[in-house]
Amino acid sequence: MFKQASIVKLLLLFLLIFGIVKSESNLDYDEDEDSTATAPVEGEGEGEHLDARGHRPVKKKQEPFPSLRPVAPPPSGGIRYRARPTKPPVAGQKKEPVVFPDSGGCKHASEELGVLCPTGCELRTELLKQEKTVKPTIQDLTDKVKKLEQSSTTIYAFSNILDERLAKRQKQIRDNQNVISEYNREVEEHYSFIKENLDNNIPSNLKVLRGIVDILHQKLVKLDNAITSQLGECRTPCTVSCNIPVVSGKECEDIIRKGGETSEMYLVQPDPFVKPYKVYCDMTTENGGWLLIQNRQDGSVGFGRTWDSYKKGFGNIASSGGKNYCDTPGEYWLGNDKINQLTKLGPTELLIELEDWDGAKVKAQYGGFSIQGEANKYQLSVSNYRGTAGNAFLEGASQLQGENRTMTIHNSMFFSTFDRDNDGWINPDPKKQCSKEDGGGWWYNRCHSANPNGRYYWGGYYTPEMAKHGTDDGIVWMNWKGSWHSLKKISMKIRPVSQS
Repeated sequence: MFKQASIVKLLLLFLLIFGIVKSESNLDYDEDEDSTATAPVEGEGEGEHLDARGHRPVKKKQEPFPSLRPVAPPPSGGIRYRARPTKPPVAGQKKEPVVFPDSGGCKHASEELGVLCPTGCELRTELLKQEKTVKPTIQDLTDKVKKLEQSSTTIYAFSNILDERLAKRQKQIRDNQNVISEYNREVEEHYSFIKENLDNNIPSNLKVLRGIVDILHQKLVKLDNAITSQLGECRTPCTVSCNIPVVSGKECEDIIRKGGETSEMYLVQPDPFVKPYKVYCDMTTENGGWLLIQNRQDGSVGFGRTWDSYKKGFGNIASSGGKNYCDTPGEYWLGNDKINQLTKLGPTELLIELEDWDGAKVKAQYGGFSIQGEANKYQLSVSNYRGTAGNAFLEGASQLQGENRTMTIHNSMFFSTFDRDNDGWINPDPKKQCSKEDGGGWWYNRCHSANPNGRYYWGGYYTPEMAKHGTDDGIVWMNWKGSWHSLKKISMKIRPVSQS
């Protein structure tokens, strides 16, 4: 009896230890920098992982839960410009008649006509009309079924004939196999003859090949010397010179009001105590006046930069598309100091345009946008979302729930780069920070729902095995394409709020 009681106690102790270990293993998060754990696949054969990797789960026994930092809302309450004067209509232009599209017997909703649908009587009349057509068809199908029934006997007889033919073919196959065996014997004899000749002739052929390899090596040495000399002559990157328009202003909205209506590179000076600098102005999208502060389109510029690079700005503002002015925007980040100067002028709105590798386009627009100065770590503040891409800045990743989703909200976050860690991921390991793992400078939380400055992946889809740290470090907007689809194009534009 005493022995049985001891065994029961040992079993209970084992179950208790197993439960404790199991609960602790569920709380731990793999901190291995080279970890590349894959996620389930969405759909059949698409290769896109379902798990949202933008957040980093909290170690509940070791780390505090991140809280959103307080931040002043963007400037509001007022307008910076009055409405632009409308252009007079072109004389002689005829007004086209309004066409109301029809679909399936019902009219689309229209303010002029309301909603019109067929009545029950009209449906009954239409069904009776259809009955006259359906009955002959059913009779025809019945006749065909009877004919098929009659022909089944013929098919059965034909199947017996096929069985006899199959038996003959099988006998023929056995005869063919005997012939193949004979040919195999002859092939083996030929193989022995060829091998004997190769063993005798290959050494002399190798000498000839060595001579060819030596000649190729000499040519490669000459090519290497030529490349080295070319690199010596190209110490500085190539630059494109374009004519800069005479018209300039505080920002692109100021320029369009002064007559600059072409989308191209301009000079702006938001502060009289700051030197004028080049920007690209979009004068066509949504009534124009947009100043491009960020642009990704072809992966020609790397965005894994230092704090000072993001502070001053980097990349190529614009290039010439065959004209005598810079009409094509390049890949660049305008610079946090410049963005801060522009948003300090007054209420500012932000437009983010996104495009995937199939040509689909969406946008996210924020009616209020500003960033603080360097002393406040360029803290982000946005408000009043509208658009089709999903509200990543204010609501976080839609794939996540609860505290995990809160970790991906970007509003009120400080700016972070790999050499200046200001994110919401409180981690004693300096290797574990969002900017290092996700590829670029950004307003990271713990870590992101949007990553416009991430690594550029051609083709869009990528996997944790392709990423340096196993994280979703591409150009990601999780609320639209998830964690494992890197966008082809993304741009950020700002414009002062004007009276509509």
